[in-house]
Amino acid sequence: MHFRASEVAQAVGGELLGPDVQIDGASIDSRSIRPGQLFVPIVAERDGHDFIPAAIDGGAGAYLTSRTDPVGGTAIRVADTAFALADLGRAVRTRIPDRVVGITGSVGKTSTKDLLAGVLGTTYRTAASEKSFNNELGLPITLAAAADDVEAVVLEMGARGIGHIDLLCSIAHPTVGVITRVEGVHLELFGDIESVARAKGELVESLPADGIAVLNADHRYVAAMADRTSARVLRYGLSPDADVFASDIVMDDELRASFRLHTPWGSTDVRLGARGEHQVPNALAAAAAGGGLGVAVEDIATGLLGAQLSGLRMELTTSSRGVVVLNDAYNANPTSMSAALRSLAALPATRRVAVLGTMAELGADSPAQHHAIALEARDLGIEVIAVAEAGYGDSARHVSDVDGVAAELGTLEEGAAVLVKGSRVAALERVAQALLD
Repeated sequence: MHFRASEVAQAVGGELLGPDVQIDGASIDSRSIRPGQLFVPIVAERDGHDFIPAAIDGGAGAYLTSRTDPVGGTAIRVADTAFALADLGRAVRTRIPDRVVGITGSVGKTSTKDLLAGVLGTTYRTAASEKSFNNELGLPITLAAAADDVEAVVLEMGARGIGHIDLLCSIAHPTVGVITRVEGVHLELFGDIESVARAKGELVESLPADGIAVLNADHRYVAAMADRTSARVLRYGLSPDADVFASDIVMDDELRASFRLHTPWGSTDVRLGARGEHQVPNALAAAAAGGGLGVAVEDIATGLLGAQLSGLRMELTTSSRGVVVLNDAYNANPTSMSAALRSLAALPATRRVAVLGTMAELGADSPAQHHAIALEARDLGIEVIAVAEAGYGDSARHVSDVDGVAAELGTLEEGAAVLVKGSRVAALERVAQALLD
């Protein structure tokens, strides 16, 4: 979105210092600033104000500051830069048509976001959250990055506690809300699954009466949210009782699903570009939201086939030695870990190995959850190499860090398949890269 600096100052209640330049988008990272962007220094472990000169050198058109001594260029002085960024997001939202979709859930929200962006992109000029820009900083940046002529926006919404999604909705004012699943993840932050459900449900509570709530009919905590909204409800799932459902699901040797899609707007055959049977519910969610916003059912199928998923998610590559590497290293929780193990088990292979890192933020149940995953892998005939996570127990072979994985793997022959997966803190993508080098 293009703004004059004076418009930004007015939107955020700030004071314009310097020339009234044109601004295009916003960033909180001086290392990736693009010419013309607004640099927003965030005060956290490091004070982003220290990087204002670097942002200016990188081409920033202007910057926010809460300091009394701007360092030159065009500055907009505010009391709090993070609050001002949220206010900028609110101002941008007023320029966007009422096709704004919020997506949340314990698992699947990033993939669903990517799939829905593909669906809507067949019909509308569409913007979507990059990577997992799903908090009070990333969401307004996504809005500000939208083109001036944008027709639809897809926003991922994360939560670290009660009230967080409500805050995001106060910025984005979504007209469509998609909730994927409610699972016992991030319990260190929420305490119990009921609190997770309460937090996620803030999305449907925020919807206008003429909006659409897209709910997973196969998960009771999500299905029950129909009572928490005045919006129209579209239910999706694997049962014919849902408004949008799949039948005749078939998986190919590269883990891509094909199925018959049934919707209130017609039926069609679908083939997914995304890998993993667990992507079928995510695709159904995208189909429901897209159809509810007027995308023709044939275009829904086209969008689902061509959608590009964010990196480090079910990337299937074969090394020069003929070893199949399934890189799903972006994040992990018990639900997604189980789905990834089943995907590995479905691959044609002479040997199957899972290199697993920690599943973070599981609270007091963490040891039991890790042990259960190791037992599931054993039952599927999968060897487990655990990286710096003792919870996988005796069913796994253990290494202290990424550097120890290669020695533990030994020589991998052609036809072997290796899954690499862990929470973001484990950074196991280095293992996947080493296997492909």
